[in-house]
Amino acid sequence: MVRATQTDIEAAVEALRAGELVVFPTETVYGLGANASNPAAVRKIFEVKGRPPDHPVIVHLDDPRYLHRWVAHMPPVAQQLADKFWPGPLTLILPKGENVNDIVTGGQDSIGIRVPSHPMAQQLLNAFGGGIAAPSANRYGRLSPTKPEHVRDELGDAVGVILDGGDSPIGLESTIVSCLDNQARLLRPGFITRSQLEQTVGVLAIGGPVPRAPGDRALHYAPSTPLEIVDSDDLEVRAGEIVARGEKVAVLAMRPPLHTRRHMTWINAGKKPLTYAHNLYNHLRTLDRIGCVKIFVQRLPQDEQWAAILDRLQRASGMGDDSLELSVG
Repeated sequence: MVRATQTDIEAAVEALRAGELVVFPTETVYGLGANASNPAAVRKIFEVKGRPPDHPVIVHLDDPRYLHRWVAHMPPVAQQLADKFWPGPLTLILPKGENVNDIVTGGQDSIGIRVPSHPMAQQLLNAFGGGIAAPSANRYGRLSPTKPEHVRDELGDAVGVILDGGDSPIGLESTIVSCLDNQARLLRPGFITRSQLEQTVGVLAIGGPVPRAPGDRALHYAPSTPLEIVDSDDLEVRAGEIVARGEKVAVLAMRPPLHTRRHMTWINAGKKPLTYAHNLYNHLRTLDRIGCVKIFVQRLPQDEQWAAILDRLQRASGMGDDSLELSVG
């Protein structure tokens, strides 16, 4: 079990209470946290990330018993999901409480709440005794961090306290479900699948108004290098065209290459969705650093186990679904 020292936790709590930012691990990715009750502190998150002001942040709690501080009421469908999946990688969109500042919600009447299961996140939240607003600890629209070094590389000295929990166990952001009007709508697929959600609350709602939520932009979770999704049979051909021009190319595939070529960097990420997800952002960061002109990613199976990964890669390629209504869950 990954736990922080008492000294580390005290330093993080002191920073939060002073209105500073703290990076901490969760089971999904690393979060860039601020005291959710301090609007000036939350505003620093937006400044450091370069995040649009209308983009809401998720408030993390250590226990559902504190929901009343943030939520106007708990719809029954939300209660069912919370009972089943919290603590865990699930964010619920709920009616916000009157006292919640607009900076947290992006000016909406709803709020995103999560109770993370990572022991170090629980340590921090328990010691702090309040809500921590925390999107992923990276520049807006870029790859989420799954290791503390990712945070240091990207944010540099912008954050004084980084709690080191090692590699993020899951490696992809939380599943987001809107529970407004007591209807469950899947806004972002994640480790918890559509089938698991429907086993708990029945068939999910489709259509109707949906709130803005983290990760809902068409281009998101993106490396600096242009990324394109291609069929397995075309990987060598497309990569070969770039290599023939004397330029570098990168490939993220589910298999080894048929042949190796100079100027071609190939990562075989394998065919197991949990392993692929865990390593995805680390692999993309590795390929992003080599100075290539294009990253080709092998098209993934249209299968529920791959839905969250497919969503992130489609957005990384700029082909995300702005409507938030995802055909695969």
